Amino acid sequence: MWVLLIAGALAALVAALIPVGPDWLAGAGSVAVAAGYTWALAARTGGRPLVFGGLALALGVLVLVLDEDHLRTGAAVMTCVVSAVFAVMATVPAVTYLHAMRECVIAVLISAIGALATVGFEPTITVTRFEYATFGLALAGGFVVVYRLGAGLHGLGRRGVVIVAVGGLLVAVSVLYAELLRRYGSPELVEALLDAVRWSRDNLGAFPRPIETILGIPALAYGCHMRARRRQGWWVCAFGVAGTAAVANALANPAISFEESGLSVGYGLVIGLVIGYAVTRLDLALTGSRGRGRRVAEAAAALRPEPRRSQALL
Repeated sequence: MWVLLIAGALAALVAALIPVGPDWLAGAGSVAVAAGYTWALAARTGGRPLVFGGLALALGVLVLVLDEDHLRTGAAVMTCVVSAVFAVMATVPAVTYLHAMRECVIAVLISAIGALATVGFEPTITVTRFEYATFGLALAGGFVVVYRLGAGLHGLGRRGVVIVAVGGLLVAVSVLYAELLRRYGSPELVEALLDAVRWSRDNLGAFPRPIETILGIPALAYGCHMRARRRQGWWVCAFGVAGTAAVANALANPAISFEESGLSVGYGLVIGLVIGYAVTRLDLALTGSRGRGRRVAEAAAALRPEPRRSQALL
């Protein structure tokens, strides 16, 4: 029933995008996705899905009835954040890197549906503020959930502390460097970077989203791979929210077409998986057995249990 609900909501959002059908399709599809994702996130994290899913449905309907800009914007932020966090929580441990790639694709597809639902509310936004707000709230929400799944801070261990420190540094560098460059960067450096972006958009059709490419997708792939072996993998997956949040708010900029946004997300996914593979191979080389036969034995021994995708984690 949940799959049918999301499929119907997706069909309504796509029809509104074409556009085909009545004007209310986009809003109805957005409310259905917001309620369905909230229900699924609560069920996955051991919460009360009927309570929170029903609350999201009631608030979504109220937003459509009142039709106020600030309410639509708030609903869009909520939908984007819930989509980003749920996309990571819907993943399962990956014994091999091929399985980790599958989990990243699933997470991107989930957050992409959330992106359609986000713009379906027709929010009135400043793009940069909207991206920062959804990114910060999604990252905070991801860490709140992972704090429970990863057995708290004492479950980190030395490796977990290093991972969180490196991930936090990457987040700070990605966000602060972009903001400092925008405000105080030299004209020559800014122009050189813009030339690279223009070349990519002119010749490849899009430029990959940096936070998704450098941090989000590699962290999610590596984290799913680690979760099959150690509980600390959840702390790595928490940084995967950076990638799913970037996908969920990818359509918020009206100056970028839907086709270019899709290509940007796709390029970020492919390059991020390559980076994640390099990180995973480096980790296995430093901590695991060497040689193909031993790698096969290591994968066979990766038997850390975790509930199925459709079951509660807690």
